[in-house]
Amino acid sequence: MNTATNKKALILRFDRESLEGFVNSQELATIEGVQMLTPQGQVQIVPFIDVKLVCFVKDFGDSPDVFGKRQFTARPKMAGLWVRFRFRDGAELEGLLSGNLLQLEQFGFTVAPPDSTLQRIFIPKAALTDVEVLGVIGSALKKPKPKTVPQEQMQMFE
Repeated sequence: MNTATNKKALILRFDRESLEGFVNSQELATIEGVQMLTPQGQVQIVPFIDVKLVCFVKDFGDSPDVFGKRQFTARPKMAGLWVRFRFRDGAELEGLLSGNLLQLEQFGFTVAPPDSTLQRIFIPKAALTDVEVLGVIGSALKKPKPKTVPQEQMQMFE
């Protein structure tokens, strides 16, 4: 693992206790699962079937309540896809995906959560039953209206 891109992370699992460690944010997931470096210095691979969320945190002592704030209270300000995720255990969580579809990952989704105490969240596809797009924020489809020229104004350079 390259230490320059290792971030502090908390892995929330479905049926077991959470794991703390360092995750390479550039190469987060492999075919086997999420690769994590424990605080004791051991490399551990957590299978996707066990992982519910990978939360990137500022400090290990912070125990984020990810499902405390599940939805955005208002329309998000950042550009991207506003998405609702439904998990295998019935829980729901909203997030904001990048609008650049080239940044979509093979094994899951990296989103900006509604809870501002978390930096980012990685959600494995194996943890989900449904993904629903709620809106497109900052769409380039809306073009400014052309200025209307009053009829009494003389045209130049005709």
